[in-house]
Amino acid sequence: MPHPFSAAKPLGFAAILLSLAGCANIAQKNGGATAPIVPLKPFAIDVATQRAHEVQLQLFLDKHEFRPGVVDGRAGEFFAKALRQYNQANGIPESTLPDVSDVTPYTTYTITADDLSRIGTMATDNADIAKQKSCPYTSLSSLVAERFHTTRAFLSALNPGQEVDQLQAGDTIQVPNVAHPFRIDHLPAISKTPRNPHRARRKISIDVSTRMLEVWDKDKVIASFPITPGSSEHPAPIGDWEITGIATFPWFRYDEGVLERGERTEVFFNFPPGPRSPVGILWMQLNRPGVGIHGSPNPETIGRAGSHGCIRLANWDAALIRTLVTTGTPVNIH
Repeated sequence: MPHPFSAAKPLGFAAILLSLAGCANIAQKNGGATAPIVPLKPFAIDVATQRAHEVQLQLFLDKHEFRPGVVDGRAGEFFAKALRQYNQANGIPESTLPDVSDVTPYTTYTITADDLSRIGTMATDNADIAKQKSCPYTSLSSLVAERFHTTRAFLSALNPGQEVDQLQAGDTIQVPNVAHPFRIDHLPAISKTPRNPHRARRKISIDVSTRMLEVWDKDKVIASFPITPGSSEHPAPIGDWEITGIATFPWFRYDEGVLERGERTEVFFNFPPGPRSPVGILWMQLNRPGVGIHGSPNPETIGRAGSHGCIRLANWDAALIRTLVTTGTPVNIH
């Protein structure tokens, strides 16, 4: 079988770039509500062709678990980093682009009644959020965008003339053709994860300067992810740690003392689970109180907005990383 790079040509990165504790970045006033969509303009033919090719490249890396960030046809910073890491892991010149001629950039998706049932509202007051049964998606476009690792703006550009949030069960739209859509309905609810001996050799390396997380198996990188590693006010803790627990659909203890000062107080709110929880769909506790690796209610902000000291990933990446590591996995933050 030919290597996926058999027809590839080296290019410079300039050409490529043409195109449950306190750690979440919480907007207290909007309660996690979905922000208005700022739609992209429908593509001209030449731009659409270029975008489709860049989507193919992003899909290739996404499928091979070197995640490029959102799949939106803009081969930017995290695409370049993921490509470099994939190439290094496979002994390929760093700037070589893969042959993606057999990658279909788009597919169609049919809206289901289950999709519509997952749309709800988020309160704006912390006490009211704590009374909710869940932290649900607040729009159909946010659900579909997250499922296909993209943005609501890109969905809008792919489907000119359609209001995604007004679609009904049975309606179809065009979406990026990701190999593994994020199916929140298929994610098991797990509160405790026993140590998996088959993943005992693995470790996590987090570079706060590049905002990238790598998963190593012995001496080889097997996956990488863009992250938000704390902020200047609340930096991620440098040092060697380990994962002490892994849970999906976690409850989130909102405690301003922990968020702002790292001090647990008796004034707090318990936010229910859901994709728009401040910690998304995953919590991996480190052996440092109040610090973990977790999902996000706002995947478009990964790597661009700060957090309160934790390591934040897009929910679709959080769903993958939990299958690659285990309780006891070493974590180096540097």
